[in-house]
Amino acid sequence: MADTAMPKGAASKEALDALVRETDLGGRQASGMSGRIIAAVCIIWSLFQLWYASPLPFLFGVLVLNDTQARAIHLGLALFLVFTAYPALKSSPRNVVPWSDWLLAGIAAFAGAYLYLFYRELAERPGQPTTFDLLVAGTGIVVLLEATRRALGLPMVIVAGAFILFTFGGASMPEVIQHKGASLNKFLQHQWLTTEGVFGVALGVSTSFVFLFVLFGALLDKAGAGSYMMQISIALLGHLRGGPAKVAVVSSALNGVISGSSVSNVVSGGIFTIPMMKRTGLSGVKAGAIETSASINGQIMPPVMGAAAFLMVEYVGIP
Repeated sequence: MADTAMPKGAASKEALDALVRETDLGGRQASGMSGRIIAAVCIIWSLFQLWYASPLPFLFGVLVLNDTQARAIHLGLALFLVFTAYPALKSSPRNVVPWSDWLLAGIAAFAGAYLYLFYRELAERPGQPTTFDLLVAGTGIVVLLEATRRALGLPMVIVAGAFILFTFGGASMPEVIQHKGASLNKFLQHQWLTTEGVFGVALGVSTSFVFLFVLFGALLDKAGAGSYMMQISIALLGHLRGGPAKVAVVSSALNGVISGSSVSNVVSGGIFTIPMMKRTGLSGVKAGAIETSASINGQIMPPVMGAAAFLMVEYVGIP
């Protein structure tokens, strides 16, 4: 029986790891040159964020970027990685990157970095976009919606699409939310060629804060901090009545300190705490519910706190 149980446990662990990879990393495991290119872009992105956050650009006078330029580079690299790391469909290959995804990745990276690449030209003609500017803006919004579908799912695209429709259909809305609407040119210009739309506060928060916290949290996790926090929770609470449930809550909160992902939080802690809770008499449903709710709330633990906390303080102006 032990021989048959081991493969089952290994298969379960492999399935959980695949779930985390698919949710957080896209699930694609490209090898060869494709894998090396994706890894190189990830390293370049991380080094860029560290460079931008450090005083080195001002000390050396090299690559001194303003907020708009940094946001454009940030978005361009992110879009490139989405199309190379996240398959388009469940049936899409996981071990290779199709040529269509390479094409979309290049188009998306160019559109995302457009404000950086043509920053001076756009600054010399504010409010007077050319046909090419509007074409890039329209393409950028389309590929951004597709990247959102791949990374976050169709519901987020539906929400974004509803707000886009609201932009054009304001005159037909109920009086309390009615507005005069906007033309296509104005919409494209506002959303992609200024810092009020896609390149607004949300992207600025991601560029300045969220990426760095998630990066250092991932480094801590790889260094074994997650396992250490689990052991601390077991040592402190494991002997108490209902200890495994308390361990699940505290360990999820501690893991949330270094992880910005509720899915990886559930998987890393749940694989230990859920069986422990079931052995004390809790049903599988209750054990799963405790771990899930604790891990989701652990996502808002300082200093990562997900993106929502940074967005809230940025909008209301609280340090």
